Amino acid sequence: MKPYSKYFEKIRVRPERDAEPKPHAPACQWDGCTQAGTHRAPVGRMREGEYFRFCFDHVREYNKGFNYFSGLADSDIARFQKEALTGHRPTWVMGANGSARQSPDYAQMRSGRAGYFNRLRDPYNLFGGAKEKGPARERKAKPLEAKALETLGLDVKATGADIKARYKELVKRHHPDANGGDRGSEDRFRDVLQAYRVLKQAGLC
Repeated sequence: MKPYSKYFEKIRVRPERDAEPKPHAPACQWDGCTQAGTHRAPVGRMREGEYFRFCFDHVREYNKGFNYFSGLADSDIARFQKEALTGHRPTWVMGANGSARQSPDYAQMRSGRAGYFNRLRDPYNLFGGAKEKGPARERKAKPLEAKALETLGLDVKATGADIKARYKELVKRHHPDANGGDRGSEDRFRDVLQAYRVLKQAGLC
């Protein structure tokens, strides 16, 4: 294409006067200021969504002295901060209703808390089962547990500390190194190990 082709003569540039006028920012609302109000500043409490228009310098000046809680008592400010945690919406205690407030025991039964403690085996009292009212039930050992306790020479009432102490005593007494390789002592030593393993898996020690 030639630099002075006839096609270049058909190119027309739209004049500036045809361009759309650019929107202008409102004037700054600070007294005596003639700058453009390009920055918004909140009007105040109970007038959310309304803003002043200030220039950059005056919006900084306005924000330094702005206090949303101006004129409120300390108790009202504390209540507002507490309600702000839930978005100023009403809340209720979870799992509670009218009948539950009047009957706490019924609420616990509905939540399954009583049944949970009855089903849970908690030998170390991690979940506070000892605080439950009523006499403590006597523990009933299963057949394998009863046999293991009999092997260690203990009864059903033996605690975890009793089982561990008895286990250490029997291990020292029937260890093959302490009995010169006695076959009977070695069998007894194996039975003690097996019994302690059963009780430990059952959570009794």
